[in-house]
Amino acid sequence: MSHPQRSGRVKLISSLFSPEKSVVDRVIVQMSEIYGPVDWSGPEMFFDRTKYYAKEMGWPLHRRFVSFEELIHPEALVEVKLQTNEIENAYLTRGNRRINIDPGYISPERLILATGKNYIHRVYLTKGIYADLTLIFKKGSFRPLEWTYRDYADPEMIGYLNELREAYMEKLREIKRID
Repeated sequence: MSHPQRSGRVKLISSLFSPEKSVVDRVIVQMSEIYGPVDWSGPEMFFDRTKYYAKEMGWPLHRRFVSFEELIHPEALVEVKLQTNEIENAYLTRGNRRINIDPGYISPERLILATGKNYIHRVYLTKGIYADLTLIFKKGSFRPLEWTYRDYADPEMIGYLNELREAYMEKLREIKRID
């Protein structure tokens, strides 16, 4: 028989993209006011693996990844996604988004993204939010799955995520030494 236990804390991350770099920068500041200090900000890059968002948002799309210093419990991801949806809504212009925010978390075993869209590999959490199993950590690195978005499967992105995971694992070790 299994005995339920509370999960350990995880590292909150987010991808943000917009046709306006200044909007991405403003939203990162807003998110840091809610979730605490940003401890890593990836390089500016173009979101160019798909043109899925071009009709709604315009083109080109500027993208940044960030992570937050404060660890969260995994179940908090639902509220984070609902809050980031509210931020997206605050930037609507004529019903179209000017910013897309994709929060998620890194745990020792995986990278999870939050989404409002169901699919075969997504598990319903609550309040209309699903957990998207995006990457698994195996043999010393994150590994893509058959449904992993191409940008998350990119070796350079996996390198960044591996570095974030290592910093997160070090923080967990520090917390354990203090306890």
